[in-house]
Amino acid sequence: MAETESGTSRFREVQAFRQWWIRGSVLVLALLAWWAFLRQVVLGKPFGNRPAPDWTVWVLLVLFGVFLPLVFAVIRLVVTVDGEAVTIRFYPLRPRRIPLAEIRECEARTYRPLGEYGGWGIRWSPRRGMAYNVSGNRGVQLVLQSGKRVLIGSQRPEELSAAILSGRSSSPSSAASP
Repeated sequence: MAETESGTSRFREVQAFRQWWIRGSVLVLALLAWWAFLRQVVLGKPFGNRPAPDWTVWVLLVLFGVFLPLVFAVIRLVVTVDGEAVTIRFYPLRPRRIPLAEIRECEARTYRPLGEYGGWGIRWSPRRGMAYNVSGNRGVQLVLQSGKRVLIGSQRPEELSAAILSGRSSSPSSAASP
C-alpha cells in the first residue's frame, strides 16, 4: 500500500498524455507561435500575406507558445483508492471523490476512446456517462447506485478494479460485490 496525505491507499496511479500526435501538435503550435512572434514583433517583418496586428501576435504567443505547453506539462490524471472512496484528480482541476458504497458495479475493460467518448480527457457521453482518460484504451467501468456510469482510464485496470472491489468488500457499509 502507498502512503498518501490522508493515510494509506490501496491503489495509486499517475498518468499523463503520452500520444505522440498530441505532443507533436502542441510542439508545432508552440513553435509556430514563437516563429510568428520573432519574425513580426522582434525582427519587424510581417508574418504572412495579411499579417495580424502585433498585439494579436503577443496574445497568440502567450496562449499557444507558453500557456498550452505549460498545461500539457502539468496535466495529470491521478487515481487513488483508499478504504472509503475512489478519488479521480485531473490536475490542475478539482478532484472527484466517489465513495465505495456508491459503486454498484466495477469491471476492468477495453474501450474505444474516440468511438465511445470522442477522445481523451474529461469526456461525457449521453449513453455512456463520464470518462476520465489520458491515454490508451483500457480502464475500469463503474456503475454507481444511481445508475450513472463512470469510466476511469488506467494502464493497470485489473489492479484498479481489484483495489475497488477489495475496498467495497472490506467496508462495513458497502453493498455486496457482483
